[in-house]
Amino acid sequence: MRRSAGLLLFRGADDGLEVLLGHMGGPFHARRDAGAWTVPKGEYEPDEPAWDAARREFTEELGLPPPDGEAVPLGEVRQSGGKLVTVWAVRADLDPATVVPGTFTMEWPPRSGRTREFPELDRVRWFTLPDARNVIVKAQTAFLDRLAEHSA
Repeated sequence: MRRSAGLLLFRGADDGLEVLLGHMGGPFHARRDAGAWTVPKGEYEPDEPAWDAARREFTEELGLPPPDGEAVPLGEVRQSGGKLVTVWAVRADLDPATVVPGTFTMEWPPRSGRTREFPELDRVRWFTLPDARNVIVKAQTAFLDRLAEHSA
């Protein structure tokens, strides 16, 4: 079973909480908005603690060190493809302009024999919880609900 772990940054705003999400990079999500935004996260092996993986992946995805602060466990969700995702929320502020995303390489166009490099996340921005709910990967809405319950 594939597993991912990540950190969901949140901050207070005039109209409630805001969360930091990343738009998945690469050609498959380039023209999509709904369902193409995600908690910064990544896969890890069974022998790596999920918390360590979440912090490592934050750095790999955003090019920045993970923020200090209390980590609020938001639990796990299973995405439609079967991947099990574990997330912690951390109260922190981050300027999206400082992000230097990691990259991945894939054959593109398909069956062309050419490889191209794409950013892991091609955009990063803050969303209110209602706006985040409209764009985040469907299964990950549970993390937004759990964060709202924790912050109530």
